[in-house]
Amino acid sequence: MQLRRRWKSDKLNGMKPKKEGRKPTSPKSKHLLQQLARTPEKLFSSAFRNQYGALCFRYRGGDGEIEILVITSRDSGRWIVPKGWPMKGKQPHEAAAIEAWEEAGVRGKVRKVPVGRYTYLKELEDGKFVPCVVDLFQIEMKEVRADFKERGQRLLDWVSPDEAARRVREIELKSLLVNFKPQGK
Repeated sequence: MQLRRRWKSDKLNGMKPKKEGRKPTSPKSKHLLQQLARTPEKLFSSAFRNQYGALCFRYRGGDGEIEILVITSRDSGRWIVPKGWPMKGKQPHEAAAIEAWEEAGVRGKVRKVPVGRYTYLKELEDGKFVPCVVDLFQIEMKEVRADFKERGQRLLDWVSPDEAARRVREIELKSLLVNFKPQGK
């Protein structure tokens, strides 16, 4: 009853009631927004950088439903998909497959054509931010190993496409995940 009264009072005063259980904005996010507000010209002063990502999936049971792999980033702990920079001598789909192996211990059947792309801001080691375009390659999981390069540095989870979309931050990636249908079975 008290909450209802406070809500009505806030509503009458033109204020929106605070949502219970809402996550506070992280200091890092505020820092990024403050930095971009001070120097917006820096954001697009250089070309977008390319990265290659792995949309790893597996079939769940015999019902034809799929699960998608999400992992945490090493620095911020936010949910992402395996991805990384181009690799000398490797095709984009090969680089995506290597990232899936090194970051999550996943090997599988890789499609050579990207299933989509998304953009995001990458924070470099020097604290600067650069815009990146990630070409996303479908990998149907055939093997998961526990002895991979970045073991212990990340959390891994196999979840529904809807849950994967809820966990990641990038809007375009959310759309790719929630609408993902495996190609070329």
